[in-house]
Amino acid sequence: MKDSNNDSADEPSLDAANERDRSILWKVLLINLGQCLAGVVGGTWASSTAVIGAGLDNLGNAAVYGVSLYAVGRSDAIKTRAAQLSGWLLIGFACLLLIEVVRRFLGGEAPLGPAMMGMAAANALLNIYCIRLLKQHRGQDVNFKASAIFTNNDSIVNGAIVLSGALVMWTKSNLPDLLLGTVVSFIAAKGGYEILSEAKEARPK
Repeated sequence: MKDSNNDSADEPSLDAANERDRSILWKVLLINLGQCLAGVVGGTWASSTAVIGAGLDNLGNAAVYGVSLYAVGRSDAIKTRAAQLSGWLLIGFACLLLIEVVRRFLGGEAPLGPAMMGMAAANALLNIYCIRLLKQHRGQDVNFKASAIFTNNDSIVNGAIVLSGALVMWTKSNLPDLLLGTVVSFIAAKGGYEILSEAKEARPK
């Protein structure tokens, strides 16, 4: 069993068994839960599938951090199953978002462009803060690889929502938002697939 007193001093490691590092994981977990709530409520109010999708993506992030905390000190097999749960969860959310896009395409008003842009900008700032916290980790844990995938998805999504919000204001149509909502659903599904692939590779032989 690895002795925590022999950890390398020159390579930072985000080990949730350590109270300080556990605190970091809890911070990013709670931030992403808050982003999820704001995204779903704000996206519903602004009639934006893209913002709702970003909120669901944040819920996927929170799931990764939650299972990372759960998996600490447990076997590699349990860590792998925890990562698989995150992957399937994200794929499930992607399918739900795609259904919502279709529903709004069949009948829905144009979303509020300025609200979309404002929420995306606030989300981006919070993501930058989370990235700064998580940069301390340099290990190969499958759950942290999953969190890196989620964070990359967030960066792409938030930039696209700002652009979509501007297009909505210009065209007075919900089509840019629906198009982005569709793209976000595929990005989320791709992220879930990548997490499942990472978990498969990390599965104990």
